[in-house]
Amino acid sequence: MTDTQRRGRRIMMTSDERDAFLATRRTCRVATVSGDGTPHVGALWFAWDGTALWLYSLTRSKRWRQLRNDPRLSVVIDDGEAYGELRGVELTGRAVFVGEAPRTGQPCPELDVPERLFASKYFGMESMPHDGRHAWLRLVPDSAVSWDFRKMPTG
Repeated sequence: MTDTQRRGRRIMMTSDERDAFLATRRTCRVATVSGDGTPHVGALWFAWDGTALWLYSLTRSKRWRQLRNDPRLSVVIDDGEAYGELRGVELTGRAVFVGEAPRTGQPCPELDVPERLFASKYFGMESMPHDGRHAWLRLVPDSAVSWDFRKMPTG
């Protein structure tokens, strides 16, 4: 992943700050595009393993259909209320479909870590409950942009 950030370097997150932020945030917004160029943005839960963002999406969703036709996506995870508290990360790249769709829990070693992270983060469980309606998308970002307005000088 490359940091494509040229402006705002003073407020960009370090790799460690970005990893900590992505490990603790709960909701991201995923942007996809339809065949005619119409954008679509939807909220999803996710897991970050330090290298990839793992998205657990409904397989009968508009997002899933659009990514099957065009795997490009952009994801924003952000936080903060007041201007000086704003922080976030934007990741862009291509979605990769991993495991069976929909996911029923068939053995897939590639999903061991993201499913453990996801189950712990959202369900307080050690293993992933599968509902037969969702499946996994992996985004290994081509680029990342981050900001943390708490780093701005005051006064």
